[in-house]
Amino acid sequence: MAYDLSERLVIGLASSALFDLEESDRVFREQGEASYRIYQRDNENKPLSTGVAFPFIKRLLSLNELSPDNPPIEVVLLSRNDPETGLRVMKSIEHHELGITRAIFLQGRYPHRFIPALNISLFLSANRQDVDQAILAGHPAGQVLSSGDLDLTDEEELRIAFDFDGVLVTDESETIYQKQGIEAFHAYERANAQIPPAAGLLAVFLRKLAHIQMLEKQREEETQGAYRPKVRVSIVTARNAPAHERVIHTMRSWGVTVNEAYFLGGIAKEHVLGIIKPHIFFDDQASHLSATSDILPSVHVPFGQLNQGLGVSEEGAARSGFSPPGESSL
Repeated sequence: MAYDLSERLVIGLASSALFDLEESDRVFREQGEASYRIYQRDNENKPLSTGVAFPFIKRLLSLNELSPDNPPIEVVLLSRNDPETGLRVMKSIEHHELGITRAIFLQGRYPHRFIPALNISLFLSANRQDVDQAILAGHPAGQVLSSGDLDLTDEEELRIAFDFDGVLVTDESETIYQKQGIEAFHAYERANAQIPPAAGLLAVFLRKLAHIQMLEKQREEETQGAYRPKVRVSIVTARNAPAHERVIHTMRSWGVTVNEAYFLGGIAKEHVLGIIKPHIFFDDQASHLSATSDILPSVHVPFGQLNQGLGVSEEGAARSGFSPPGESSL
């Protein structure tokens, strides 16, 4: 019987999000593909250092203990290496004892085509081109930004934070704010407080996280509190009253209850995020992430009008070929 992904939370992951590939990238850029192949072969048994998304992925995979025989979470490696040069990544995954066994090696081809086929709810890469191309096709994707702060402790709790507009929902309301100002935005939100906006790219990801939280609550009840839920979800948004109400009604309509919500009304998000310390934070605005990426793992979801013209063109996205590792390709 085929391995069914339809009911699982599936993450597609480029090796550039999982590991630090700076050294490999430098070899490719400075010495070319032939030297890069030799370098990867010579270092095949030298594990790669952990990257920005590693703490998030490690904690997420630990949740498969909820149902070891039918794990609710699947992480699939989508690499633009070929199978030979990608072997070091698979050996590094084994070294770090991550439960990732499925991989696709594409020798320079773009990975976004496989997102629907694998039922992927989130694709993470350090490569902006790959992320832009996925989003152009309407798929859930985010660019993992460089960060100097990685939580590699043994803490079991998994904290995930989301912006609201442009991430969990479309940028419909954000567009009104940008074009007409704050008063028009608040008037629109008052009038539509009971009407959920159209779902954004990461809405399915959030809903599947909510299902994992439900499984955790069931385990907590079955063990009479011996099991303590690990997943904690926050919304951190620049909205404030009266625009907060639409967020709450949207979550209610989706059957999702988030653990925390921060309606900041223009207060810098890094002040709050520095306290709650999520293991990953998703936002559509690069201006917010320039500060947060210094203190915690941050992911740019380059969706909507605010990001138009900042990424690759459709013509550029259509080109393919073997390209460097690290943030350039994997």
